[in-house]
Amino acid sequence: MLTGVFAALADPTRRAILTRLKDGDATVAELAAPFSMSQPAVSKHLKVLEQAGLISRSQRATARLSHLEAEPLREAIGWLMDYRAYWAESFDRLDDLLDDLKEQP
Repeated sequence: MLTGVFAALADPTRRAILTRLKDGDATVAELAAPFSMSQPAVSKHLKVLEQAGLISRSQRATARLSHLEAEPLREAIGWLMDYRAYWAESFDRLDDLLDDLKEQP
């Protein structure tokens, strides 16, 4: 599942769509408005986001709405936080090494 999430997030248009959906559900036309691309092109991006579990889609009257599903992002953040600890430890070791080097004549 994480592979699909990161693949979906790799595209700046899809990240912008997710940012817009933080404000609430939106139609394809509303999501396409800020981009210089057709609604079918935006629909392709929405399909990728939906397959990654990052959005869900529902029908309201004649409009098809997209809704942000944040749980996969929480899983991605959890995975990334493991690496944050790794990098913090690595930088601490580097700091210790630099301190040792400064003490040498």
